[in-house]
Amino acid sequence: MPDVATLVADVDRLIEEHRISCLWFLRPDYRPSTRDERVRALEQIERHGDLDAYRRAATLKRWLLQTSSDASPGS
Repeated sequence: MPDVATLVADVDRLIEEHRISCLWFLRPDYRPSTRDERVRALEQIERHGDLDAYRRAATLKRWLLQTSSDASPGS
């Protein structure tokens, strides 16, 4: 499992990659800042993305849910 900062960066990168195709309903300037917000965004990518996006989001979500504290670099 990656460290929290790497995990957050990977999640944020995946969100940006799929913002238009899977997260079109979010404000363009919306950036998830808590673990729960990131999990919800990953669930939307799983729901609306292709197979590769689904697999990447599911893996990141599983790792994110294993972290014991809020997954933000500042915590």
